[in-house]
Amino acid sequence: MPKTLLQQLREMTVVVADTGDIEAIEQAKPQDATTNPSLITAAAQMPQYQSIVDGVLLDAHKQLGDGASDKDVANLAFKHLAIEFGKRILAVIPGRVSTEVDARLSFDTEGTKKMAHDIIGLYEKSGISRERILIKIASTWEGIRAAEQLEKEGIHCNLTLLFGLHQAIACAEAGVTLISPFVGRILDWYKKDTGKDYKGADDPGVQSVTRVYNYFKRFGYKTVVMGASFRNTGEIIELAGCDLLTISPHLLTELATTEGDLSRKLDPEKAKTMQIEKLTIDKATFDKMHAADRMANDKLKEGIEGFSKALENLEVLLAKRLCELETRDLKLVSAD
Repeated sequence: MPKTLLQQLREMTVVVADTGDIEAIEQAKPQDATTNPSLITAAAQMPQYQSIVDGVLLDAHKQLGDGASDKDVANLAFKHLAIEFGKRILAVIPGRVSTEVDARLSFDTEGTKKMAHDIIGLYEKSGISRERILIKIASTWEGIRAAEQLEKEGIHCNLTLLFGLHQAIACAEAGVTLISPFVGRILDWYKKDTGKDYKGADDPGVQSVTRVYNYFKRFGYKTVVMGASFRNTGEIIELAGCDLLTISPHLLTELATTEGDLSRKLDPEKAKTMQIEKLTIDKATFDKMHAADRMANDKLKEGIEGFSKALENLEVLLAKRLCELETRDLKLVSAD
């Protein structure tokens, strides 16, 4: 019986679900799952998850007391909401979940470390080992330094919003567990900048991840590569063999319903034989390469701003819902 593209992909790559939708994760049956502020905000607005949101809000209100403002309660609740979704996701997958540090801390090493400790503490308080958690941190120089220190404490990190080779090498030299280069966002930038369309191996996002993967395997880095942010299955097909790929539910469904031959495109043994120049990335080199890479510069800035905006939207959403819950409770008291 012919195999689907997804079945073949799973024979050479760890498949990860890129969503906060628990029902979609149950259907996809991935090894791991990733979330980000935008995905959590979207999931929090789905009716089937209203009870999770309400439970987190009521717990935050109880923790802060009746004198707390709706804004303060919402601020505490949003910090706990991603963990609550993470706990539910871990109940339906065998592997790890990635939970993101507040994007507004992307240039704050100490702030990033503190929030990472808070996230791990909340998971461990619920009986979930840190081995099942990846802390997602933006691939700024400051974020990479925070991840380097967290890894030494046994806290595993997923460095996200990664667009350039300089970011990837800095992460590998810092000993981070995993990086998430953003394939589709790289493609978006080049399409807008050049006015061209790109397909298959010509896709700049595919080329970027391929370059990073080969570099890591050539020089024996332990950091693994997880391609992310896909726009179409063609990008996924071109990266078959990558350590991990995190894929949205609709693209997972497309792969699961398509038959055909899937050949391995990324191979660690082939990479070991390649002629590749080895680079050392200190801060000066990082800053110089980042400034010279317009795409990486633009997309990192845009990504941090986008995730920060999603968090602000989530805080507003939670404050609104808290007001609704308080109004409902007052009506119930009045009825009694």
